[in-house]
Amino acid sequence: MRVALIGQPNCGKSTLFNHVAGYRSVTSNYPGTTVRLATSQVRLNGHVIELVDVPGIYSLTTSNPAEDAAKRLLIEGEVDVVVNVVDASLLSRSLELTLELRELGLPMVVCLNMADEAERKGMTISAARLAELLRLPVVETVASRGLGVKNLFTFVGMQAGSRPAPAPELAWHSDVEECVRRVETALNGCIQARHLPRRYYAIKLLERDDEVWAATPACAHAVAEQARAELERSHGRPAESVIMSERHDRSMHLFEQVATVGRPRPDARAALDRLLTHPVWGYVFLLGILGGIFWLVFGVGATIETWLLARLEAAFAALSAALAEGTLAFAVAKSFWGGFAGGAGIVLPYLIPFLIALALLEDVGYLPRVAYLTDALLHRIGLHGTSTLPLILGYGCSVPACLATRVLPSRRDRFLVSVLATQIPCSARSTVIFALVAFYLGPGWALGIYAFNLAIVILSGRLLSRLWPEVSPGMILEVPRYQWPTPAVVLKKVWLRLREFVVVSWPLLIGGSVLLGLAEYWQLDRAVNAALAPLTGVLGLPAATGTTLIFGILRKELSMLMLVQALGTADILSVMTVPQILVFTLFILFYIPCLATITALVKEIGARLATLAALYSLALATAIGVAARIVLEALAR
Repeated sequence: MRVALIGQPNCGKSTLFNHVAGYRSVTSNYPGTTVRLATSQVRLNGHVIELVDVPGIYSLTTSNPAEDAAKRLLIEGEVDVVVNVVDASLLSRSLELTLELRELGLPMVVCLNMADEAERKGMTISAARLAELLRLPVVETVASRGLGVKNLFTFVGMQAGSRPAPAPELAWHSDVEECVRRVETALNGCIQARHLPRRYYAIKLLERDDEVWAATPACAHAVAEQARAELERSHGRPAESVIMSERHDRSMHLFEQVATVGRPRPDARAALDRLLTHPVWGYVFLLGILGGIFWLVFGVGATIETWLLARLEAAFAALSAALAEGTLAFAVAKSFWGGFAGGAGIVLPYLIPFLIALALLEDVGYLPRVAYLTDALLHRIGLHGTSTLPLILGYGCSVPACLATRVLPSRRDRFLVSVLATQIPCSARSTVIFALVAFYLGPGWALGIYAFNLAIVILSGRLLSRLWPEVSPGMILEVPRYQWPTPAVVLKKVWLRLREFVVVSWPLLIGGSVLLGLAEYWQLDRAVNAALAPLTGVLGLPAATGTTLIFGILRKELSMLMLVQALGTADILSVMTVPQILVFTLFILFYIPCLATITALVKEIGARLATLAALYSLALATAIGVAARIVLEALAR
């Protein structure tokens, strides 16, 4: 049985999915689209079901890839039961999608989520009365705490194979209803038998849905065009706007019948939100919060790294006592242990605190506020305001940041934001900044790297937007309410992101370290370093760093970790000068994205634009590295 979770953005749909799936999920593109669906096989009430988390949508009238994928998933008969997740605190608005989903005539359960938030707002909702009017099961839940979830899926099992009863109480105004029924009559007898009601096709013909128009016989088109013309003439606006107004009117009517609104309970979150989004104080708190996270990650990471590396070195000394230095066995053991210790002692102390901080900001609901605060800045460099969210995601990982650009309306915006997202210091690059610059030169230098990076991203955005000029529209952003993060959910989210490093990058790091150790033992690394000597030479870096740049294309943190192996010491300052450390870090920060990011770029913007993005990054990194070398060496004299 396949169950699809569908609802408007920030209705708690993904929270419900994660509560049931426990983060045991896979994500994949819906066929023919760039929209990623999360799916999970779960056992509930003795049955195995496939749960599908569909991206948040406002309507099935397709205006973006997410809405198109959701509609295709439903109309192609690939779903056994629809769970319409509704934000109970925004019931009147949320019911518009409910009414549209009901037109499909599919087995459906309404999940009245965030019931506690509705109660806080002073709303009393009769789920029984709503179920009576919709003639669908309605279940109240608080997905963040797991309340009502078991009852919800009990009704899901009961709805499988059933059809919702007709709901005459939800009929539209007489003139609109008459036009719908006229088109229905025209469709009767000339449409192929399909699993969707004729009413759905009639409404979509009146909305002039291109896909439905092409799928329905020409015998109904003339009637639909005549009905459209009547609606537009009598209402003075497009027919699709008339139908949208009907759904809005019916949803308001439903809300008035099932809900009463009293006095809301006092809530400090409203006052907090006014402060954190204030036109002046909002930016002060933004800098304070981001700066606090930086100092926390560095403080925790540096303490753990110092303690852990000392013990790892002692452990290797004890384990290798039986091996003679200079032998092949010693070279393999040393390089293997170097890769293991690099992941354990350098990456994890910084990566885990950073991922925890990022998960907390997400779950609290602060990241959309950051997008709101930085919207004006993005418009100054010629980008869509919604571009902020992919750029923020870039601080976690460049891959989801590039994938998130699919919500942007134009190819130009997707290209520009994808390029800029690859220049944001992701968690892997942040590892290099923390473990190299902050650890050896001090946190002030690391903070300066972040500030310099932000300045370059802004200048780069202005340059690219002028090379590809286009007017960007304003931002429409769904801002969720603040909520306390659940520790278990935060830890699961951290593990979900950390798992890629533990399962993929760490074994790759160990294997790469062994390969580099063998190359050094047989002196094969000299050929690689010689081939890259023109680049490392112009940057003023030691020739041995050439091999680390190759590993950096696989994973950015590998550049830092392989640097220890390539230089033969963990005391980087003993073999590299301060200017060299800074130039190396700046080059790693901006040069060619990792392979996973390049794959995402090809998927989102095409191979040609992805190649241009990679070449631009390499040219930018080289220019910055050379300029930094000249300035830093001049200052050092």
